Amino acid sequence: MQTYLDFEKPISDLEGKIHELKKLAAEDESIDTSEEIARLEGRVREATEEIYSKLNAWQKTQVARHPQRPHFVDYASHLLTDFTPLAGDRGFGEDAAIQAGLARFRGQPVAVIGQEKGHDTKSRLKHNFGSPRPEGYRKAIRVMEMADRFGLPIISLVDTAGAYPGVGAEERGQAEAIARSTEMCLAVRVPMVSVVIGEGGSGGAIAIATGNRVYMLQNAIYSVISPEGAASILWRDSTRAKEAATNMRITAEDLKELGIIDDIIPEPVGGAHRDPQTVITSTGNVIEGALAELGKLSGDEVRAARRQKFLQIGRNL
Repeated sequence: MQTYLDFEKPISDLEGKIHELKKLAAEDESIDTSEEIARLEGRVREATEEIYSKLNAWQKTQVARHPQRPHFVDYASHLLTDFTPLAGDRGFGEDAAIQAGLARFRGQPVAVIGQEKGHDTKSRLKHNFGSPRPEGYRKAIRVMEMADRFGLPIISLVDTAGAYPGVGAEERGQAEAIARSTEMCLAVRVPMVSVVIGEGGSGGAIAIATGNRVYMLQNAIYSVISPEGAASILWRDSTRAKEAATNMRITAEDLKELGIIDDIIPEPVGGAHRDPQTVITSTGNVIEGALAELGKLSGDEVRAARRQKFLQIGRNL
């Protein structure tokens, strides 16, 4: 069942009428509704194109959080073969919010790290809604160290509202774990390609997104704090999240202009959730191209280029 966002009401109304006509035709075969359905489907395409051609920052935030948007497990199942997930940080325990392991990406051995939010209540609770704890980042560090030791390129898929802010996580060194994960991203001598596929929230995202190439899906967001969090701090009013989203410049277009990301991966009209296979294939193509380009560099060149990339951010503003 399709979930509609509040600004998609014109689309919802039209598709509701199509559903009613199809149901009517199924109940009475003597009624021909094909012509009316075709007309309404054309109006749906037009309405979708019009709405999605002028999304504001808050609307893109809603699309990035859409419950039916493809998550890490969807990308992994379509892009990877022989995926062997690794569990635990060898210090405290397992954190299912971060999925990491070894796999083959289009025949090439790679290490993969990503945040998984879950698709239903059970899986969301299992993955803690994609908000990692310290042991998740320490697991990511372990996998990056392994990749560096065996010369495996690293692919990271970012999709988190932020690291988990609970008392237990803070007691176990959340900030230190995020800092060390970011440090490891900068230190490895193998190519690292990162893609923000949904939300890229705060240090929880940057901890696995400090790659040689950083890409964003067209309707993804990437920010130092959530719009609601920024509104609460700046105005003590979380209902001003829409205003905060606009001022924070968190969209892919803004971040490319600012030099934070390298490029934008287009999404199908209506968002990635309307055609997951297309956007997953496009993401795979971009990752493949980046790995081929980076594969021509030596280990020292890969690390130096990555460090320089992040040191350069903000210098030309």
